[in-house]
Amino acid sequence: MSTTKHKLVFKDYPQGQNTLFPESLDDKIKTGAPVRLINTIVDQLDISPVIETYKGGGTSSYHPRMLVKVLFFAYLNNTYSCRKIATALEENILYMWLSGNQTPDFRTINTFRSLHLKESIHQLFTQVVTMLVEMGHISLETQYIDGTKLESPANRYTFVWKKTAEKNKTKLEAKIRHILAQIEEGIAGDNQASEETPVAIDSEELKRRISLINKENRSKAEQKQLKKLEEKHLPKLQEYEKHLEIMGERNSYSKTDPDATFMRMKEDHMGNGQLKPAHNLQIGTENQFITHFDYFYNPGDTLTLKSFLLSGKERFGHFPKQAVADAGYGSEENYEFMEDNDIEAFVKYNYFHKEQKKSFINNPFLQENLYYNEQKDYFVCPMGQHMKCIGTQNKKSESGFQSHIKLYQAVNCDGCPLRGMCHKSKNHRVISVNHNLREHKRKARERLMSEQGLKHRSKRPIEPEAVFGQIKFNKHYNRLRHRGIDKIRMDFGILAIAFNLQKLSRKMATAA
Repeated sequence: MSTTKHKLVFKDYPQGQNTLFPESLDDKIKTGAPVRLINTIVDQLDISPVIETYKGGGTSSYHPRMLVKVLFFAYLNNTYSCRKIATALEENILYMWLSGNQTPDFRTINTFRSLHLKESIHQLFTQVVTMLVEMGHISLETQYIDGTKLESPANRYTFVWKKTAEKNKTKLEAKIRHILAQIEEGIAGDNQASEETPVAIDSEELKRRISLINKENRSKAEQKQLKKLEEKHLPKLQEYEKHLEIMGERNSYSKTDPDATFMRMKEDHMGNGQLKPAHNLQIGTENQFITHFDYFYNPGDTLTLKSFLLSGKERFGHFPKQAVADAGYGSEENYEFMEDNDIEAFVKYNYFHKEQKKSFINNPFLQENLYYNEQKDYFVCPMGQHMKCIGTQNKKSESGFQSHIKLYQAVNCDGCPLRGMCHKSKNHRVISVNHNLREHKRKARERLMSEQGLKHRSKRPIEPEAVFGQIKFNKHYNRLRHRGIDKIRMDFGILAIAFNLQKLSRKMATAA
């Protein structure tokens, strides 16, 4: 069997050969490439807030518009390191085209990101969202809200707990009062603690008391005690005061990132929900575009909703017409706030899904199923007794919101054959009822069970939850890269803009 050998033909390989007409980088970029979209969008942005951060003088600076384009494109491609961005500007044709072949080093990029975008990124994000509204992709009328915890890069073992600081501060104050009493009364050898009512003493008061003591007329033992006050107890007292001042209303903070609070993380690598320094990220989405974001110190979602909606109004000048969120946001304060500001609340509350089950509906002993006579203000127990109001009480939430509770008691539970199933109290049954919250839940239930409510409930899991999934797994943004709340907001602001532009690019490519 014979084989025919064909002539081999290769393409020319003119490496290093000059051409008569140099090729343009623009010819190498595809028409619908995301880099072109970023270039077009940023050219339309008003970057005067960024320019205002420059002091002027000295040598010329790289143009901020070019640096903004490069950062947005880098974050779109999951490149967050300034060193990697600087390398891409020298090696990647897309970055070269976008930057006009300029090559700022990593320090320049980092300085621009940390200093010049720290405050102005919020205006840029708002402008991009407004563009999406003008294009018809979002309306800002409905906001799907959810939160997640992102771990701080801070050392997880350098924590300070509020209860511990308060406890140690109290013990130290007792020691200080005891020493001062000994010196001021001239009874240094008496080890009995003063029986007077303890008076709170801070570092300034301690300094004043020490300055009033005449050290020359004191014994060696007393002088030793004074030295201990000045060199040991006073600095320690100041340290505890500083800890409590940094924490404010929080229960903890990290020494290496004072803005981070210790929170229980679901995504802990050990799978046991360890406490780690973190921030609570809240976002609002519409059609899977990020329309608003903010960070909070407290780990729970309940206390964030009011502040989140207010910061959204500050950003866009108005509240959304509808807010959709899960049961973590369903509190009396939140319902009250949304109703006062004409926000239609499609927000679940605790036991919303449980209320739909037959075991709940058919249980006559549950407080929610007891008949209530609104006119005469009494409940009817399963045996037909009237449970009349016996008093009221007020409860204050962590945010200071006042709830008014009414107490209702059965007339006589003695000998009732249903008592064992009805309640376990030794006395007659008493129920606590928050009528305002009860009414808000009724309204929320009606909205959530309506046709529009069912639509929002089915859409909510594929709105903020899907966005979080894309951010954490597709964008590899599952841990914060900066310390300090301002830099954290800046970094996520760039990511949020890049995320929206990437989604816009995909939509435009699909429509083409």
